[in-house]
Amino acid sequence: MAIHLIVLAAGEGTRMASDTPKVLHEIAGAPMIAHALGVADMIDAGKRVVVVGHGGQAVEKAVHTIDETIIAVEQTEQRGTAHAVLQAAPALSDAKGDAVVLFGDTPFISSDTLTRMQNARANGADIVVLGFDAPDPGRYGRLVMSGDTLEKIVEWKDASESERAITLCNSGVIMAEASTLLRLVASVTDDNAAGEFYLTDIVALGREAGLSARVVTCDPTETLGINTRAELADAEAIFQTRARLSALENGVTLHAPDTVHFAHDTTIGRDAIIEPNVVFGPGVTVESGARIRAFSHLEGCHVGSGAIVGPYARLRPGAELSNDVKIGNFVEIKNAQIADGAKVNHLSYVGDADIGEATNIGAGTITCNYDGVFKHKTTIGAHAFIGSNTLLVAPVSVGDEAMTASGTVVTRDIPAGDLAVGRARQDNKSGFARRFFKKLRAARAAKQKG
Repeated sequence: MAIHLIVLAAGEGTRMASDTPKVLHEIAGAPMIAHALGVADMIDAGKRVVVVGHGGQAVEKAVHTIDETIIAVEQTEQRGTAHAVLQAAPALSDAKGDAVVLFGDTPFISSDTLTRMQNARANGADIVVLGFDAPDPGRYGRLVMSGDTLEKIVEWKDASESERAITLCNSGVIMAEASTLLRLVASVTDDNAAGEFYLTDIVALGREAGLSARVVTCDPTETLGINTRAELADAEAIFQTRARLSALENGVTLHAPDTVHFAHDTTIGRDAIIEPNVVFGPGVTVESGARIRAFSHLEGCHVGSGAIVGPYARLRPGAELSNDVKIGNFVEIKNAQIADGAKVNHLSYVGDADIGEATNIGAGTITCNYDGVFKHKTTIGAHAFIGSNTLLVAPVSVGDEAMTASGTVVTRDIPAGDLAVGRARQDNKSGFARRFFKKLRAARAAKQKG
């Protein structure tokens, strides 16, 4: 049965010291709220409701970029977590099945954990709370148990000394049947030390109404909430460690794992080799058997099987490398399709272009794709040879098996099989260099004497 998601994302996040809403700070190239919502891709998710507040328009825009069907509702006053959940009630008025409360600043809750919570519901628990054991529980709310039954959740501010000694802590994640959850939330009062409407009070309210409550536990790293820049850095480190281990387990060779930086959606095939200090931005797929050499940066691109990229290469969005392509050192590719076996080996820029099969692009070649207002395309056929330091002034095309002489500026199409030479004729002036430098040295000597 589907699980409806209520994601709380209304907090200001003052400890982030930022004008950006807290949940829009990025982990592995995606806003942390995208990670929180990403669990929906791995479960049978029903409606997804995000409760926004501070920076609400920006947060709503971000979640609709993820999926336009996500429902955003506003909490105009921050009066506590129960009050925030209550704002989702109209959107879930006809919802059937379970609903779970998640947090936009808690990005690592796994689908396995939500499945175990739903299994606990199926086995008779009316309310299921996600907990974790903490050696140093600090100011977390405590889960007060009686055997396997959860009696209540006590916030740290309201806890007695004996309750503060409990190490089983509340993550804030709660699951119940949707109508039950919303009915209990509507009954919560603000009679507590903080004068807020606590979501955690629904456990005691549910117990008073004869409902059962259980706890499912998870690793504390899943429940990591992000409130500061330091915690954001910790979350990035956790993500990167997991991504590297996953890559290794799936047959990817990482020469220096700690130096490779993954994005949230990086996909790398089996037997690919990733050398040290490689950075993957969002939207990268690397096929099996490819090699990404050291100090390369890739984003929004595809690398085919057997291709070699780098060292010190940059692949920008729209770079599409087919099988066995070679992209060498200090080469930048943007919005270009490079066909099987083609080579762009040294110090070149290829943008807004199609490069044919087995074509060789010489060192220092540039596709001049921008006229200051519009972008223009360069098309190069198969088995062509582009000489070093060629400038291809787009829009222009080069035919199959055509060739350019080194230093050529190409401003007209080159037919298949032709050689294009577009440079000034060389003129050697006999003895000029010796005479010229003799004159300069004499002038310098005279100046030093004076």
